[in-house]
Amino acid sequence: MTTLIDSNLRQTRQEEQTLYDHLLYCVQTETPEELIDRFRRLFIGGRDYKPLEVRESLEKIACIKDIEDEFNLILNRCCHILINRWQLQPNTRWAIPELVALFDDVPPLGTLKARGARRLRQLVRDFRETEQFLTLQRLARIMQNTIEEKGKLRPRTSESDSNLVGTLINRYPYLYEHCLLSQDSSYEHQQTVRHIRDQLQQQFELDLSQYVMYQVRTAQQKKLIKPKKKRIIQPVTNPTLLSDRELGFALRQFIGKTQGKYTHRESAKLFLSRSLKASSYRHFKDDLYEYLITSIDSKYGNQKFNQKLYDYLKNTLPRYDGYKPNNTLILRTSSHLLNYLVVESYQRPNHYIFVDLVTNLGATKTIVLLLKITLLCQQVKPHLEKRFSILFNHYESSTEDGVPWLVKSMENMHIALSVHFGAVDLSYLNQLL
Repeated sequence: MTTLIDSNLRQTRQEEQTLYDHLLYCVQTETPEELIDRFRRLFIGGRDYKPLEVRESLEKIACIKDIEDEFNLILNRCCHILINRWQLQPNTRWAIPELVALFDDVPPLGTLKARGARRLRQLVRDFRETEQFLTLQRLARIMQNTIEEKGKLRPRTSESDSNLVGTLINRYPYLYEHCLLSQDSSYEHQQTVRHIRDQLQQQFELDLSQYVMYQVRTAQQKKLIKPKKKRIIQPVTNPTLLSDRELGFALRQFIGKTQGKYTHRESAKLFLSRSLKASSYRHFKDDLYEYLITSIDSKYGNQKFNQKLYDYLKNTLPRYDGYKPNNTLILRTSSHLLNYLVVESYQRPNHYIFVDLVTNLGATKTIVLLLKITLLCQQVKPHLEKRFSILFNHYESSTEDGVPWLVKSMENMHIALSVHFGAVDLSYLNQLL
């Protein structure tokens, strides 16, 4: 039995490598238009494919018993062999959404009689229900909104689909690590996603910086009683989905000084310098509670939230209460807090506390609370981003109008992370604050 399994595995690997080598050669020698047609004929059309041995290898893989999960990985990698090459050049990125769109038109099994062709088509149809394909769709949406040659793209969504939360994925690079990558992502695919993420993040930071500079210059000009010569200031578009007023409020909250004394980063640094000297982890948690509730409106906090937060911290890692606080304990405490305040996991996506916070405090003040935790321990930033990817996945098929609290929260989170962890310098905004 073991010998048979090993034989099947070797056969799968041989046929698989034949497929990969073929596509790697084609992607270097053919245009995106030719490759899209080739991919359609190989995986979807299935007729008159040349070289014939490649199609035969693919059908042999499809006919192996219990190949379903493995086939999904193989097909996903075949897609990424093309995507990884195309994304390197702006004039070929248009092909990525076109490739993913091929799966919209997989024919039914119909009258296919050949076992290999019938089995292959069924597996390709089933692939559309996988996490791998969902990830491909997200990547296609991102490229759809960012590539330069938009004229080459046909509409992908109906009017009813265009207002879905999922279509906003291109706006939030901080979600990409968790929404576009998985444990089976190849190194090349990881590099592709990170390259796209970095490019879009840099562009957002540049757009935000230009918008803030425009606001500063406009405000300065208004202060002049009788300007000798009125300068024409070129308007700059607000790069977020927030209104100008909401964006201004968010920037003041994230950049300005809290209680008129310190910025959030300065407050976090001062807190750590004091609290790491606490006699025990239990006393550290008491200090942490006081640090956090300064951002909570007392009317809301005094109802139930503050007490619940205190009780949660009290019961966090209680076996370490007698230990001295250290960086590891701070990291674990921060992770637990983000689970509690945002959402715990994909398996347990309860987030009523987060919704209640946004409803009562507003999205900006809620993100300030999460930002304060993240500034205490920057290693927890990926954990915070993952919490938001869980919410994004949960509401991906919802309309924007149905979850405005989530859209505003994701926008505020993007601004907060850009201001505190990006390369954007908005120090000149203090002239307005």
